[in-house]
Amino acid sequence: MEGPAQNTSLIKKILALVLAFGPGIFAIGYTIGTGSVTSMIVAGSTYGMQLLWVLLLSCIFSGILMYAYGNYALLTGETGLFAFKKHLKYGKVIAVLIIIGIGFGQWNSLMGIMGISSNIIYEIFAIYFPEVASFKYEMVIGIAVVVTAIFYALLLVGKYTFFEKILVIFVTIMGVSFLISLFMVYPLPKDVIMGLVPSIPQVPGGKMLVAAFVGTTMASATFLSRPLFVKGKGWNSSHLQEQKKDAIVAAILVFLISAAIMAVATGALYYSGKPVTQVLDMVNTLEPVAGKFALTLFFFGTLSAGLSSIFPILLIVPILIGDYQSGELDTSSKQFKGITAIACLFALIVPIFGSNPVEMQILSQVFNVFVLPLVIVGILILINKKELMKGHQTPKIINLGLLLALVFACIISYNGIVALLEYF
Repeated sequence: MEGPAQNTSLIKKILALVLAFGPGIFAIGYTIGTGSVTSMIVAGSTYGMQLLWVLLLSCIFSGILMYAYGNYALLTGETGLFAFKKHLKYGKVIAVLIIIGIGFGQWNSLMGIMGISSNIIYEIFAIYFPEVASFKYEMVIGIAVVVTAIFYALLLVGKYTFFEKILVIFVTIMGVSFLISLFMVYPLPKDVIMGLVPSIPQVPGGKMLVAAFVGTTMASATFLSRPLFVKGKGWNSSHLQEQKKDAIVAAILVFLISAAIMAVATGALYYSGKPVTQVLDMVNTLEPVAGKFALTLFFFGTLSAGLSSIFPILLIVPILIGDYQSGELDTSSKQFKGITAIACLFALIVPIFGSNPVEMQILSQVFNVFVLPLVIVGILILINKKELMKGHQTPKIINLGLLLALVFACIISYNGIVALLEYF
């Protein structure tokens, strides 16, 4: 019989295994937030598994980009935007455009995340305390303010390792919740296979959802922040293999968790003809099929996805500015505290004005694709500069992958522009 000491030892081993892939945890936190969850649920409930091919390509290219940025940082000691500014022609202009583009997209996403998370918490309260229904607006704002205040307080006292441990908790709950849900509700195997055949839904909103998929899965913020998180982990040129494994594991987990969300939505809603348009639709995704346990499970997964994204998104603008200025992130500086405070206020816009957070979240993801070609071109040039790479030649497969990622990003950016013109 196993004793308490053996059980504790097993838990410690599992935690040590997860923490070994620290920077990858941040990649998952950035990538699978409520933006990703929303996009996957809306896609699964509306189009079934038709967009699985977009998710697969996005995750493959994301893994290659994480590897490229991580390797560059370990071999040169330089971060992305700092290297753009230092080594590329028009690098300063490119870096500033990237900061503005990513900041705009991520802060817009933050509004949607806070709107969805606070609405989900309210809806759960309403299930058990129906009398609060007449105070929905006040409660949603109150919840959003409390959540924002807690996260800002945690940011002020945290360092890399602290953020990493918090994200491990949220990402683990999220991943386990969605993967268990998949065993309760799942799509037909033929639909999964057909989903790997490239096609775009020829209906209003189809193009926008494709762009949102790429915007949330191939998130530029994930790649540009990676060098700082790799350095924060204490890795150097002797950790190239660990960095490679970390990028692969992160990309695989992003695909598995995202595909599970889409599959659950397909099984629970698509076959019943119930597309998601509101937050309550998302909370109730599984209840008719698998009961309140599945609803609670999926609720914790969605909420954990939102909470796991708030940390990285609040960090992203200070990270990018610190990257551009010196290649370092100082979490104790006035600049860090000021910018994250502004981001927290920005997060409250959707709850205060009562916009539909589901629609806002999908729209915000589309804006993320427009800086992606610049982010890919920049690292493609840098990793092929022999004088910077210290004798390490970039494998041809990585260069080919980056070129294909660039073509893919350009096509999706054009698709996103067309989608926005149709929307407005």
